Formats: sequence, C-alpha cells, structure tokens
Amino acid sequence: MKIVVLAVVALLAAAGSASAQYTGYHGYAGYGIGSNPSSVYHQGYTTQRGTYVQPHYQSAPNTTQMDNWNTRGNVNPYTGRIGTRSPRY
Repeated sequence: MKIVVLAVVALLAAAGSASAQYTGYHGYAGYGIGSNPSSVYHQGYTTQRGTYVQPHYQSAPNTTQMDNWNTRGNVNPYTGRIGTRSPRY
C-alpha cells in the first residue's frame, strides 16, 4: 500500500514540474522569459537541395528571441524539449 501511495505522489510531482516548465520557468540557465504561447504552423516542403522538411509548429514571430521555444530556459509545448540556444538579440 505504501508503495502505491509513493508511486502516485511521484507521478503527481512529475506532472506538476512539467507544467511549471511550460508556463515559463525563469531560473533555467538564466535566459528564457517564458515560452511564447502563440504558434505558427508550417506545411512540409522540399528545399532547393532536395531535402524534405516535415510539417511543424514554431513560436510566432515577434521582436525578441527570449520567448522562443528553442531559447535556453523555455520549453516547446508540442515536444516537451527544453531550449538550449542563447538568444542572438
């Protein structure tokens, strides 16, 4: 019985921390200001060199890179991946 209770508590804690990252955890490596809640869908296409790019979502364009999903401290809401890039501007 104790094992079941501990397992449930662990699952709830993991779910809570994942949602905290999505809303923009401000302490991760000092960059992100919170993930951009707006997204833009891009259809798949083939580049001039013949490489196929799969359809995907990306954060909506704006005047800062601090809220882009791939900027360190932010999280992509579609994949759950944590951003690793430093902002260029």
